[in-house]
Amino acid sequence: MRVRSLMLATAGAALIAPTAVSCAAASPGAGHGRVGYGPGAGNIRGAGGVGAAELLAAVHDCAPVSRDRFRSDDGGPADIDICGKRDAVFWKADMDIDCDGRPGRHCNERTDPLFSDTTAYQQSDGRQLSAERLPYVVVPAPSHRWNHREHDVRRGTVAAVIHGDRVRYAVVGDVGPDDIIGEASYALARDLGIHPDPRGGGAASGVTYILFKGSGAAPIESRRAAAAQGERLAREFVRRS
Repeated sequence: MRVRSLMLATAGAALIAPTAVSCAAASPGAGHGRVGYGPGAGNIRGAGGVGAAELLAAVHDCAPVSRDRFRSDDGGPADIDICGKRDAVFWKADMDIDCDGRPGRHCNERTDPLFSDTTAYQQSDGRQLSAERLPYVVVPAPSHRWNHREHDVRRGTVAAVIHGDRVRYAVVGDVGPDDIIGEASYALARDLGIHPDPRGGGAASGVTYILFKGSGAAPIESRRAAAAQGERLAREFVRRS
């Protein structure tokens, strides 16, 4: 997946600048146990925090909003729908590791042979996002299959991402191929207990992505803003489902 994602990332930055799979209970991907990989590992929940089981129950049934299905990897079967409710869109897929953006200790040309120093969206100060610092998800580029902008998903849209019994909040930070889905930043993988190595990490399956329509963390690079807004939106989403 990373190969095609990188080929389209630069084009996506110019073209998309800021401006029914049943989502049943997730399980860890093959070969990737729930091992901590640094800050954020563990199931940290504040008072009244929404649990993984509650969110997964809320997205158990799928009403497809995508016109065609997506692949989890280049050359794989197209068997993933994007599903929708009034307040969110969601899907269940794998997690490939996006290490693009501002170089750092873990994400650079030496650690990732497919490294790109750009992301489709940028920080509030104009710098590229940092995949190893910011939990973000990648959305498919607009196509006949699905156009995220038509569903009020844009730069900084807040997402709840579930793997096993862990829930983490992230933002929409990058754009990938128009026919592939299931990619997120190094930081988000680490926070979910998924091996974040861009060469061989990720989760083979069992990751659920819920994107809250019309939301937006400000500034986009603030983990605290995404977590605060995500917790509130997740609680409302569960209550209305």
